[in-house]
Amino acid sequence: MTPAKDNRPTSASDDDKPVVLVVEDEVLIRMVIADYLRDCGYHVVEAGNGREAISLFEAGMEIDVVFSDVQMPGDTDGFALARWVRSNRQGVKVILTSGVVRISEAAEELCEDGPLMQKPYEASEVERRIKLLIAVRANSKSH
Repeated sequence: MTPAKDNRPTSASDDDKPVVLVVEDEVLIRMVIADYLRDCGYHVVEAGNGREAISLFEAGMEIDVVFSDVQMPGDTDGFALARWVRSNRQGVKVILTSGVVRISEAAEELCEDGPLMQKPYEASEVERRIKLLIAVRANSKSH
């Protein structure tokens, strides 16, 4: 599939699908949540770390929501990615997740829809939050 001018999918069925970027270094976890979100009707893009995610933005990909693990290898963890998104792509919503409880306060400052999602999370709860953030984003664009 070739990207359109706005870097969204070109097939007619994909044009109106919100784009969710799933950032997770654990391949099996990323595959499970990405497949679930696709089944829910989202166009899903995957990245294995924060640097890959930023590269997608810098390449011009339009993304509606980022769902990212906090702890990832490399110099760009989930917090750094969320700060980058807030500074460079203000309209993009971020949901952070982690299995480490003590980092939830920092995540609360960077996420629009409540505190950090604890792992293991329910895929349906991830989808609920994404749906809410996309509705908020669409509502703010129409005003």
